[in-house]
Amino acid sequence: MPPSSLFLGLNILNPKSILVRHLVTAVGKSKQGHDLPTFQYVGQKLRRKDRVFVWGFSYTGALGIPSFVVPDTGRKNPKKYQFTPYRLEMDEKISSAACGYGFTLLSSKTTDVTKVWGMGLNKDSQIGFHRSRRDRTKGYEYILEPSPVPLPLDKPQTTRVVQVSCGRAHSLILTDDEGVFSIGNNSYGQCARRIVEGEIYSGSQLVHRVKRLDSRVVQVACGQDHSLFRTEQGELYSCGWGADGQTGQGHYNINSELAKLSGDLAGVNVVQVATFGDCCLAVSSEGDVYGWGNSEYLQFASITDLTQVNVPRLLPFQNVGKVKQVACGGTGCALLNEDGNVFVWGYGILGKGPEFMESSMPEVIPPTLFGLNDFNPNVKVSMISSGLGHFAAITSKFL
Repeated sequence: MPPSSLFLGLNILNPKSILVRHLVTAVGKSKQGHDLPTFQYVGQKLRRKDRVFVWGFSYTGALGIPSFVVPDTGRKNPKKYQFTPYRLEMDEKISSAACGYGFTLLSSKTTDVTKVWGMGLNKDSQIGFHRSRRDRTKGYEYILEPSPVPLPLDKPQTTRVVQVSCGRAHSLILTDDEGVFSIGNNSYGQCARRIVEGEIYSGSQLVHRVKRLDSRVVQVACGQDHSLFRTEQGELYSCGWGADGQTGQGHYNINSELAKLSGDLAGVNVVQVATFGDCCLAVSSEGDVYGWGNSEYLQFASITDLTQVNVPRLLPFQNVGKVKQVACGGTGCALLNEDGNVFVWGYGILGKGPEFMESSMPEVIPPTLFGLNDFNPNVKVSMISSGLGHFAAITSKFL
């Protein structure tokens, strides 16, 4: 089947018209009368503008550029990959972005009614219900450009969305004053609501308001089919698929009810939590790292030979300093300490070259790989993140 026929007959939302913003260069005259381009150079005091750039796999529409999926005249085949960052035109200032399996959520801290936008794969309504123009009773299964995700807010003019997170086929939306909303597939209870046998998720208009906890939720994190919630008191709650112990509740079962994590985290003030696949990491206010979930790829080989850990355990890492952030993908883990150094462990492409493919203990990535040199002596990593099979870092130079 040729790529161009991949989307024939699929339920796709494609805008009737695509606006392309053209870059215009001022033109002057040379002494000979020829046109010369005139450029305005950026001053030192000009602040960097907040913009959104996208790249990666584009077939599902997750990048939000319709022409990548339904080519403009002159290009026959859809664009499967976008290898370099591509500007995504957004009117609102985007404050949070999350990538799921073939879909993307964006959010803004605006007080406007529309606060969240979704694009890409939507067969489980993981980016909300988007009504079909052909059949008003059905919703689109593919969204090719950023489209509003409506939320049942009590105070839409004052409530702000502060974070979005995406899993395999579900999403969490965190607000500042109205709690957490969940949308998408709930086959394993990952949306923190009762599992309904035979529930049809395609075209679902259900937006679930997660029950309030004893303390306000300040961070959410979606794994493949589980969800984690961190409160302002530093406690963690979880729900969803637990076959690898990723819910951290001391069992390997499915759970749709939010339950508080304990184990080595009992009495610990958690300041950050990370998950993406079936492995989970947390950082305490003391700078210690805790882990639970899948350990098939040496993630927790420092404390056990078991391949599944169903309760949070302290990872007694030495010589990594005080940790301020962690990230974990499908097979690899990373931590960032307060000095701006990044350490990695697990299995796969970990960032230290082709000879370093696995480790049960954190190994530092040479700071020179992040731009530290004689000309940039103050460059250090300030933030890390991960997908299922990759890591990303932001340095102080670009903040």
